[in-house]
Amino acid sequence: MDARFTAEQDEIRRTVRELLLKRCGPEEVRAAVGTPAGYDGALWEGLARQLGLPGLAFPETYGGVGCSVTELALACEESGRALAPSPLLSTAVLAAPLILALGTEAQRVELLPRIAAGELTAALVVPGAGLATALALVGDNRGDWAGGGRAGGVQARRAAGGWRLYGQASQVLDGHSAGLLVVAAHTGGFARSRTQLFLVRPGEGGGGGVDGLVRVRQTSLDATRPQARIELREVAAELLGDEAADGRGPEAADVPGALARVGDAAAAVLAAEAVGAADRALERTVEYVQQREQFGRAIGSFQAVKHRLADVYVQVQAARSAAYYAAWASGTGGGERVDGERVDGAGRGEGPAAAGAGERVGGGGVAQSAGERVGGLALAQALEALRTAASEGIQLHGGIGFTWEHEAHLYFKRASGDELLFGPVHRLRAHAADAARLFDAGEVAV
Repeated sequence: MDARFTAEQDEIRRTVRELLLKRCGPEEVRAAVGTPAGYDGALWEGLARQLGLPGLAFPETYGGVGCSVTELALACEESGRALAPSPLLSTAVLAAPLILALGTEAQRVELLPRIAAGELTAALVVPGAGLATALALVGDNRGDWAGGGRAGGVQARRAAGGWRLYGQASQVLDGHSAGLLVVAAHTGGFARSRTQLFLVRPGEGGGGGVDGLVRVRQTSLDATRPQARIELREVAAELLGDEAADGRGPEAADVPGALARVGDAAAAVLAAEAVGAADRALERTVEYVQQREQFGRAIGSFQAVKHRLADVYVQVQAARSAAYYAAWASGTGGGERVDGERVDGAGRGEGPAAAGAGERVGGGGVAQSAGERVGGLALAQALEALRTAASEGIQLHGGIGFTWEHEAHLYFKRASGDELLFGPVHRLRAHAADAARLFDAGEVAV
């Protein structure tokens, strides 16, 4: 097993870091989050059109680069270092993989090339605060998180010429500015309730003339992750996928399963992003303690300070290893095996030599069983490392670390905000333990 990165992967990391160093410093981040969209459009164009990040893990058939989740995670690790506000997470990590997994060929051909080129941004709309549940990160996603056929959530009903959506969702990442909404809604009423995904096309930046659609940007703890409230009042929508699949209608699509697979890959990418942020917070703290003096010497020379930073370093490195493994596993693990070789969704066989983290694997849509999904565990470890690194950074910066003008609080808010959206950490770990049947009766060694 060769766990080294390839030259191509190292080049992706280098080019993304160089661009962000030039155009996404602390002042640029503060200016970007204050714009109506919540991010710098010029920077997004550079990330999308120059570097091709939105289509990094897309098949070349749909205008993508043909890489895997590993390459996308490496790119997001660099964006995490800079806390770069962009629609990359909502578009390329959450929404687009669902279109790839569940959409019809016509929907894929129409939407994915535009997303890969950076022309179209997208957002996943999940009712309430149920994003972590919908992605199966903190519990089973086959419940009633999208409304369950009862009042609340988002409901879908058939109407003349298509579908109509009614309901409300909050805390939607980039929901106020996305040109495409992928909305989770319940159909079939109470008796035959099932979750389906629908496409709403409001256009970039506003309502776009869609009757009944209201989008309002919300104040969020982490301003670098813009969020919105989406109100749907009999909004015309298009079902994601083929209603006549296998002759059984919309229920043929395994929406919860697709959401769970996307959730595992998203958790791996988020873990890498959190590791990048934690690493940068630690770097800034180490730089500062070497400059700040107390009792005639740099505080970084005190043994107590060294011990604290050494603990943070170990935690960050452990989280990095977990994030890299999760990114590799989400792109390569779990496929069926034929004569000792894994066969991915495209029918390609890969032998044991392809199991290295440095190998590039196309598609990234390989199905995994619940026990093989490790993204949630990696995310828990990365968020914990980021919170620790940010907390120690604030403490060791002394008085300046508590000021609004210093960027230390931005890293702490990123950790807290991500935990609110995708966690909390203890639930991520508890669900992973349940999925692995770690504490089943009769299976615990005494």
